[in-house]
Amino acid sequence: MARQLLLVRHADVGPQHQGRYLGRTDVPLSNHGMHEATELAAWLRSQRPAKLACSPMLRARQTADAIVRETGLTAERDDDLREVDFGLWEGKTFAEIADQWPGEVDQWAAFHPDFAFPGGERLDAFLLRVRSCANRLASDPTDRVLAVAHGGVIRAMICHLLGLDARHYLLFHIRHASCAVLDIHDGKGVLSGLNHPCPVSDPTRTRRG
Repeated sequence: MARQLLLVRHADVGPQHQGRYLGRTDVPLSNHGMHEATELAAWLRSQRPAKLACSPMLRARQTADAIVRETGLTAERDDDLREVDFGLWEGKTFAEIADQWPGEVDQWAAFHPDFAFPGGERLDAFLLRVRSCANRLASDPTDRVLAVAHGGVIRAMICHLLGLDARHYLLFHIRHASCAVLDIHDGKGVLSGLNHPCPVSDPTRTRRG
């Protein structure tokens, strides 16, 4: 069983996506994001991960590529690490969404069990695949497992491994190009680090996906 999980959020994707919901939208890293990924990879080398899993989304794969170059690990694609499919909300701001779908926003805020993003993924299906992936990573026989994913995925994994209700996922702010560290004990997690290596705040960073 893994002793530690390192959960990395992909690097910056540019100011044009700032504050917009990105799930299935497959955007690349910005130039700034490429630099962030390189800096993060150098820090991750010191953590000596034994395995690297990665979301299939381009922004995650490009972040993982920098880690591969620095660590020599092979990035293993895991489709369950992809961000939630926001459907018709893709590319929109929260204000735009709340204006057009006020009832659905209320259902989402309440984590209604039957909620589905309009034209997108059901919330319960998203949580099921993320929890399944978190359990696989936590039970991996290697000592330290690194996964490159997305903000929503990482927050949902933290809640699951800490035994918190999923509706508490917004309690955790996950920066781009940062790492959350969970120590694993009998399949359960203890959050021992968040937003490593503590990058300086950048107002151009996006908040979603």
